Amino acid sequence: MLPLQEGLVYGPVRSRRLGHSLGINILPRHVKACTFNCSYCQYGWTKAPVREAADVVETWPSPGAIAKAVARRLQRLLGTKDAPDRLTLAGSGEPTLHPQFQDVVTDLRALRDTMAPDLPLAVLSNSGTLDLPGVLPALNDLDERYMKLDGGESAILRRVNAATVPVERIVEGLKRLKSVVIQAMFVRDRLGRIDNATDLAVVNWIGVLQLIAPKAVHICSIDKPPAWPYLQAVPLPRLQEIARRAQAVGLDAMAFGGVGRGTAAR
Repeated sequence: MLPLQEGLVYGPVRSRRLGHSLGINILPRHVKACTFNCSYCQYGWTKAPVREAADVVETWPSPGAIAKAVARRLQRLLGTKDAPDRLTLAGSGEPTLHPQFQDVVTDLRALRDTMAPDLPLAVLSNSGTLDLPGVLPALNDLDERYMKLDGGESAILRRVNAATVPVERIVEGLKRLKSVVIQAMFVRDRLGRIDNATDLAVVNWIGVLQLIAPKAVHICSIDKPPAWPYLQAVPLPRLQEIARRAQAVGLDAMAFGGVGRGTAAR
């Protein structure tokens, strides 16, 4: 397992999907706060999955402290070979859980507009909080939204992500986002308990994607030790086949080999 992100800013992390991505971890220190408990998470199991910020007793970093930390790092990086291609809200859990998520986004936008106007501000989210107050407007204030959807059935999401939110509610939220990019992690385990890459699972997943009409679809599998030790990566040829099936119904889908990760900026 990877250690939790201890600072507010980490990286930049090089990624085939997002380029040189500067990660912003707005979760409390020493805590993995997430609404899901994904079998493939590179940070291990979520000890106590939460539904909203009030379920987390630790102190959340203030929007001002987050913006100051990002400003300090950007000041050092801009104009160097390590200058980031984007700022990405991610880290040790679900960033939209922050109780002042809208203020975090507003402050980061103001900072970005001042220091690096052409730098996209992105988020990696598990899509499980879209029904919480204020989350959708804040997400739509960002430049890029990379939203998880690992299956088209609630039963699949329960097995892969330990999700308690029904897929129908997630889909309704995703339909209300601007220019959303869906990211999907396909995995199997050798015990046969988890497999969202079967033909039926893929057909159902593509069906809900057609309802969402995303800007793009990113398909990958694991390349880091997962929380569930019996989990296995889905081979790249199968990921490419899934991408072709999505392309056949008009979706802009692409498979990425060797870059699948849990919740880090990637």
